[in-house]
Amino acid sequence: MTGKSALITGANKSIGFEMARQLSRLGYRIWLGCRDGARGGEAAQRLRDEGHDVRFVEIDVTSDESVQAAAGHVGQADGLLDVLVNNAGITGGLRVKPSQQPVDNVRTVFETNVFGPIRVTQAFLPLLTAAGGARIVMVSSGLGSLGWLSDPANEFYEVNLLGYNSSKSALNAATVSFAKELAPLGIKVNATDPGYTATDLNGHSGYRTVEQAAAGIVWLADLDAAGPSGGFYFERETVPW
Repeated sequence: MTGKSALITGANKSIGFEMARQLSRLGYRIWLGCRDGARGGEAAQRLRDEGHDVRFVEIDVTSDESVQAAAGHVGQADGLLDVLVNNAGITGGLRVKPSQQPVDNVRTVFETNVFGPIRVTQAFLPLLTAAGGARIVMVSSGLGSLGWLSDPANEFYEVNLLGYNSSKSALNAATVSFAKELAPLGIKVNATDPGYTATDLNGHSGYRTVEQAAAGIVWLADLDAAGPSGGFYFERETVPW
């Protein structure tokens, strides 16, 4: 048992839910974050029924008030946080040409996928610092890799989603910024691509399982002192920015 704690946003289903299960198996006490109290509470109870140490915390990553309240709740209960996984994300729901995607829709995607992780990381930073050697994982996407999307040979070259793709590129940039600032504190910050996983985000069309996707994220969450920081990974291999 590690005796450590981890908060996962958007963890009531799919990859986030499986991450909670896998980290719990490694001995982490889990804060299962979800913006919907009923769904989050039900998900946490399901994991507790499996024998996992899981507690629900309500958190809407698009709301300053909600995020601050969640940080206060975790802080009052534990006083620190060893792992933060910024997993909550949305696609925006529109599969249209970039020239046709409304700016308001792009803004909505960025609010969750970019400003959300920044907001949550900033709010929980005192608790992460208190833990000593904390880990922060940004759940990004291969669709945020400018290198991959500029390569006609890449399998996702044709997936040209302005809002979603650019939001994940921006999240990658935020990862580098946080990693550079927090390195002196011993806090490692990395981004990860879960791969094309069957989830609600893609109508379960992905060919990877949530178990496979979660494993790569858990690896970064549970890095030892010799592990990397400021990188972007898929299956423990570096992804081009």
